[in-house]
Amino acid sequence: MNEKTADAGIVLSYSQEMKDRIDSDLRDASNKNKRKVVVLDDDPTGIQTVHDVSVYTDWSEDSLTKGFEEDRNLFFILTNSRSFTAEQTRKAHTEIAENLISVSHKTGVDFVLISRGDSTLRGHYPLETETLEKMIQKKSGVATDGEILCPYFNEGGRYTFNDTHFVRYAEQLIPCANTEFAGDRTFGYNSSNLREYIEEKTQGKFKAESVLSVSLYLLRTMDYDAICEILTGVNGFNKIIVNATCDYDVKVFAVALFRAMETGKRFMIRSAAALVKAVGNISDRPLLSHDELITKNNTGGGIIVVGSHTDKTTKQLKELHRLSTIEFIEMDSDLVLKTGRLNEECERIVREEDAMIRAGKTVCISTKRKELTLKDDTPEKSLMRSVEISEALQNCVGKLSSVPSFVVAKGGITSSDVGTKALGVKKAEVMGQIMPGVPVWKTDEGSKFPGIPYVIFPGNVGADLTLREAVEKLI
Repeated sequence: MNEKTADAGIVLSYSQEMKDRIDSDLRDASNKNKRKVVVLDDDPTGIQTVHDVSVYTDWSEDSLTKGFEEDRNLFFILTNSRSFTAEQTRKAHTEIAENLISVSHKTGVDFVLISRGDSTLRGHYPLETETLEKMIQKKSGVATDGEILCPYFNEGGRYTFNDTHFVRYAEQLIPCANTEFAGDRTFGYNSSNLREYIEEKTQGKFKAESVLSVSLYLLRTMDYDAICEILTGVNGFNKIIVNATCDYDVKVFAVALFRAMETGKRFMIRSAAALVKAVGNISDRPLLSHDELITKNNTGGGIIVVGSHTDKTTKQLKELHRLSTIEFIEMDSDLVLKTGRLNEECERIVREEDAMIRAGKTVCISTKRKELTLKDDTPEKSLMRSVEISEALQNCVGKLSSVPSFVVAKGGITSSDVGTKALGVKKAEVMGQIMPGVPVWKTDEGSKFPGIPYVIFPGNVGADLTLREAVEKLI
């Protein structure tokens, strides 16, 4: 590699003058863009970096039309496909593509798709984007030239340089394939180098050496033309990696992306939340305060449901136990193996938590911390058990008769089920973040508990104290 393709510029930082210019360039590029940015989120955590945007919880033509008719240039569709089987995912994304093309034709508005599917590189990739690309081409006759992969997400401690993705643990950066996330039984992987990751996940359809890369050098030198040249040269749905270690890296890339799209090139994006914010040109805002979050006169306690089994979540739950003002109930999630028993366990918990919330006490429901392992298990069976346990957890909210002052859900599948099934939210407004990378919905008037804050806490975000600090801000 020569200097302009390697990440030789990693030691550079952006001066304030450079940042001001980038912000101005991005604003201009975003204002010229006439395409609606549609973000498909495979769980509710993709709103980790944004505020004052809409999230629709279905992909009907009616919801998509409302999104296209908004004055805002970006909206989210929650797919919850992380909890789907491969066949369910294929079916859902086929429907989404068909409906998008139909609505685009009716409204006369073009679109660019972001598949916000990153959970430290887990999820149905490349199934989701391949399904979308094939159906869009079939329905519209227009091919997608390239797919952009950008898993950088500062709030989650995830960085890409030299085409390799790293996860921050305290003061260390660990190659992502060496973390617990890569060992996921359903969505695991072996490669930290994103070129090799793409070859692995596409089963050799796209070879590592054919994958294109936008280096930190090009980003830090603000070489829009060179980045644009890479983008405009792609075809055949080939892949482009974006290296990034700070938010201004993805802002520079977003400017070049808009310029490449002006030439007529079409792209699909698979990314974490950082690039979503840049492409949407969404401003920074301070973390939400207690007074912004708790606006209703409600004397009831709050409810916290914890489903994620990551080691990070388990440590955060242990710290939460230090708060004497919270009542804790552990669900015997192993009862998933006995027909009907998990429902009985849920009914017991609902009776206890209802009484606690009416008495003004905040209650935390969590699954067993030791994840169930079975002999001769399969990824699909493991996923389906997780879905069944998540269903029981969401019922601990959905079957409440008392009104909580807030709801916190920990984990991607759990937070989707609580938001859409238990709370019945059809369209949410993203208020902002309670902690870095931890977003909050304001529930709509048609939901079970209108107007309360719903905190969506990803399983892989935050330090040991972050969950506790978020809850302390609410109570």
